Amino acid sequence: MEALQRLHNRGSISTGYDIDNSLKFEEDNSEVIATTNQAAGDRKTWTFSAWVKRTEITYDYATIFGAEYTTIKFLGDDRLGLELYNGTYYSLITTQKFRDTSAWYHIVAVCDTTQATASERSRLYVNGERVTVFDTSNSPPLNSEFAIGQAGSAGSGAWLRLGQFFAGSDYFNGYMAEVHYLNGTAAQASDFGEYDSDSGIWIPKEYTGGGYGTQGFYYKFDNSSNLGEDSSGEGHDANSINNITSADQATDTPTNNFCTLNMLNRTNGNSKNQEGATNVTTDGGSDWCTMMGTMGVTRGKWYWEYFKTTTGGANIFFGIAASDDPYIPYNSAAQYYIGNVATGSSIGFQVNNNSIANGNSSNVFALLSGEVLRVALDMDNGALYFGRSSSTWANSGDPTSGASRTGASTLWSSFDNKIVLPGISVYQGGDAKSNFGGYASYTISTPESDENGYGTFEYAPPSGYYALCTKNLEEFG
Repeated sequence: MEALQRLHNRGSISTGYDIDNSLKFEEDNSEVIATTNQAAGDRKTWTFSAWVKRTEITYDYATIFGAEYTTIKFLGDDRLGLELYNGTYYSLITTQKFRDTSAWYHIVAVCDTTQATASERSRLYVNGERVTVFDTSNSPPLNSEFAIGQAGSAGSGAWLRLGQFFAGSDYFNGYMAEVHYLNGTAAQASDFGEYDSDSGIWIPKEYTGGGYGTQGFYYKFDNSSNLGEDSSGEGHDANSINNITSADQATDTPTNNFCTLNMLNRTNGNSKNQEGATNVTTDGGSDWCTMMGTMGVTRGKWYWEYFKTTTGGANIFFGIAASDDPYIPYNSAAQYYIGNVATGSSIGFQVNNNSIANGNSSNVFALLSGEVLRVALDMDNGALYFGRSSSTWANSGDPTSGASRTGASTLWSSFDNKIVLPGISVYQGGDAKSNFGGYASYTISTPESDENGYGTFEYAPPSGYYALCTKNLEEFG
């Protein structure tokens, strides 16, 4: 329940209006959606609304939306900025920093230079609250015009873009969902979201206001064959989708937030989090990198998968650790790996040796390159199971055996009354992948979900086991 409350405070539960899909963006793949053929629109008044989940932080710059030098972006120190440009910058740069990679943020930016009051000409909202304290705050002149609203015929710089600065750089790393751009309309954050009556958390609601104008669009990312499809009714589909395919569609959304890997809970600064925060790599530096998941549990039965990459010969550990393990604070303990017997607070499947560390140290099975490792965590009975196919579990394990814990890899005295997190350890130059159900960077041949219909896995979770997502945590966590 503690883990669930922490997630509630991040506003990741919805109780009425559900968002089914998001789109994963990745800087290393130069992923961007653009509209290159838009007609001329209103250059004085517009609104942009999107839910975003960051997967990498502290880099210049993470561009969410823009045209030419007019952008909405996260700066290198993780502040949020709305920058309007027409030869001069007029900027709103927050004092707040947005570094929570487990959170979905609702960002609304409004430009309306027809307003007589200068402070009303540009506005920023985050999770329903208007931001009023800025490190930089410059109001644009009355009736000034900017690149957004300019026709695409003005040149490629005027194209409307998601996920990239117009000069071909400054890409966004993370997920976007429920993206609205209204050209000619100044809306409010309350047009797109509301406070949940029970929890008081800001949640999405259906936008019914219209006002998309000659350029506006609504991207739901629900059509895998046309991820730039406009659902506003105006027919303003994106017509330039760079390096984005159906594989980038995700079910991790602000109404059902899935576990990912956490840049803020890792050892060794040589690590990098890629592909929607599911893939851990190192830069070839020395020692181990360990990265833990964004969601922990104290009860219930949970399922996820790992993938042994076909690249790199580095050693890899897949497994779990207690949240208070003293060896996994951010950027420390370079020699730590999941299953390190010195800590007594973790269990890891050692890929190269095909054995379980800090549990049953005997060989369990040979995990081949390109093969999926299944994980079933039974917090109710104190058991952890590893599997490699639909029917093969290590030590002839049976995740449905309950209190008998048949074939389980157990060391449970260390985990009593503690929050347990999934995680990955990779050695120098290593590369390893995870799949908690919201997005996977490896190809899934026969998609399977849990009994609630959540998650997309290679293999069906055992009966009674569920994906690590907020809807399941609300029910079982």
